[in-house]
Amino acid sequence: MTTNRFYYDIIIAGFGGQGVLAIGNLLAYAAMNEGRHVTYLPTYGVEMRGGTANCTVVISSNEIGSPIVQRPHASISMNLPSLLKYGSRVLPNGLLMVNSSLIDLKEVTRNDIELLAIPVNDIANENGNPRMANMIALGAFIEKTKLVEMSSVFNSLEKVFDERHHGLIPGNIKAIEIGAEYVKNNITPTLPPSHQRLCHNGEGEG
Repeated sequence: MTTNRFYYDIIIAGFGGQGVLAIGNLLAYAAMNEGRHVTYLPTYGVEMRGGTANCTVVISSNEIGSPIVQRPHASISMNLPSLLKYGSRVLPNGLLMVNSSLIDLKEVTRNDIELLAIPVNDIANENGNPRMANMIALGAFIEKTKLVEMSSVFNSLEKVFDERHHGLIPGNIKAIEIGAEYVKNNITPTLPPSHQRLCHNGEGEG
């Protein structure tokens, strides 16, 4: 007998130096703070900076059998190689978020998923801090999916950042808020809140 449960998995990918592992780790901590079962699995390319980097995050109301994600409910692609590698894996009716500052939307060929295009590098540059593009992406993703509460993300920053970097937390909060505001002001809501999305054994609707 199959019982309903909440289950959502994400692949976040980009090149080394874009901070994709940091936002995956932050999302995982935020979900744990809300009492969810979580796995976080980072993967590094040959080179730390300029090479490839990706991570998977699985969030569930039940224990998680494996951190391996083959067909995610959502994917965040921060550059074109990430889109080409992971865009085809997103489940039908899932969410594909792309960094449209670095990805030509003509490269997105699927019509069975929801596309969320956010020019995170442009937004970061306009706000005077190019290094915050990853946090802008995270804020946009969370605002779109309602996967966790923003307050849970903010409260998790101290766990993700080393103590010597705690002075950077206000700037990161600001960047997350900027990403969320961009979605509020420019994107039409289409996904229900995360607690309304019940999945069956990890293969349900996105």
